[in-house]
Amino acid sequence: MYSKRKKHLEARAKVLKALAHPSRLFIIEELEKAERCVCELTEMIGADVSTVSKHLSVLRQAGLVVDDKRGNQVFYRLRMHCILNFFGCVESVLEAQLREQTALLEKVHS
Repeated sequence: MYSKRKKHLEARAKVLKALAHPSRLFIIEELEKAERCVCELTEMIGADVSTVSKHLSVLRQAGLVVDDKRGNQVFYRLRMHCILNFFGCVESVLEAQLREQTALLEKVHS
């Protein structure tokens, strides 16, 4: 059974790997607000154009963003806004971890 599901699981892993970088998470959050050109994202991130372009390429190959070339500039937008639901789930995990750590610290200091 695993071998039949493996391709689908590998596709999921590709999406998750594409998200596994702070700059790419930042890009996704910014594209939630509006489409952005590479030049805007480069300035916001504080990295060179080639680095930001590579991040965008990873996101595009994973199916998370789409690009639109207009003259000399390339604009990016989210392909699926539902990815933001996943971020909400991640935040819930982080909040639970913080609550657990706080409870442990309070127990130790009691």
